[in-house]
Amino acid sequence: MKIRMGMIGGGQGAFIGAVHRMAAALDGQIELVAGAFSSDAARSKATGRELFLAEDRCYGSYEEMFEAEAQLPADHRIEFAAIVTPNFLHFPVAKSALEHGFHVLSDKPATLDLAEAKELAKIVARTGLLYGLTHNYTGYPLVKEARDIVRSGRLGAIRKVIVEYPQGWLAQRLEDSGQKQADWRTDPKRAGITCCFGDIGTHAENLAEYVTGLKIEALCADLTTFVPGRVLDDDANVLLRFHGGAKGILHASQISIGEENGLNLRVHGEKGSLAWRQEEPNTLVLRWPDRPREVVRAGNASLGAAAKANTRLPMGHPEGFLEAFANLYRHFAAAVRARKEGKPLPAASLDLPGIDDAVRGMAFIEAVVASSRSGEKWYPFSY
Repeated sequence: MKIRMGMIGGGQGAFIGAVHRMAAALDGQIELVAGAFSSDAARSKATGRELFLAEDRCYGSYEEMFEAEAQLPADHRIEFAAIVTPNFLHFPVAKSALEHGFHVLSDKPATLDLAEAKELAKIVARTGLLYGLTHNYTGYPLVKEARDIVRSGRLGAIRKVIVEYPQGWLAQRLEDSGQKQADWRTDPKRAGITCCFGDIGTHAENLAEYVTGLKIEALCADLTTFVPGRVLDDDANVLLRFHGGAKGILHASQISIGEENGLNLRVHGEKGSLAWRQEEPNTLVLRWPDRPREVVRAGNASLGAAAKANTRLPMGHPEGFLEAFANLYRHFAAAVRARKEGKPLPAASLDLPGIDDAVRGMAFIEAVVASSRSGEKWYPFSY
């Protein structure tokens, strides 16, 4: 039987909700059976009709949805909730889902602030339910391969980490045009204390720590709002110090005209280095001091087990954003199924971003904002 999913958010005019639905459907393991797609009940029900859901499973609010679904027979109700709302709703929706007995897979950042993230961690621990966070870039096969190469020691001790995430779509006050995605991301009440950094900088932080296995222990941040009249940041530059001595640079921007979705990572060790770009995700470049660089391609039979477990097609058949996103959904569905059957979670499911990443991500966001406002050069990072 397919794992039954309910979605909160992602209604008409939303971008990421459609991405989540496509990712969830890609492997045929998950079925969308219910949803509360908008804070406007009429729009929510209209979205449900467009998705051919049963009329009585299209709800006017998430509270109504969880109450009603919890009363349905166990083999009919939703098994997990996918949260694709603006940031300010992530915590109350996740809390309600967990307290009604449903697993949660949430868009990032996990909550509006760190206090909520810590409270969410307590709820996850208390309920014993599954919680996943869609840091979808960790789903790329060659990101898995990069992580395994670093942790195997092939690059030697890591000295420097450079991670960048430039975009250009907010170079003007797009929020004044009524554009839905710009409108809520630039609103402190719905986005939180940061726009650019909470939206994409947290992806960069997560990718750097995921691949290197190193934890950031101090930072020096400079957030800027370039567009006149905008309240939240639209550009960020952060110096990083990692546990063990490695140094790093994190740059995130949404006013870099001409940039599309330029997430890229370079890791330099004492023996060699690697480079990966999200816009060309099927290529990983290894560089050495005494021999030609190596180009590693997705689908290659020589890749490690983790990369192979997240590869769908043979070499030369490009896989991209949706497939990487779908890997998270596939592994989360496998975890839900294993939990339901009383079996140990599969190894690939244990590799998903979870509640620890949720709390750490929010702690990092708050530390970056605090550092940018502080007169101190180095700001400690811990949680």
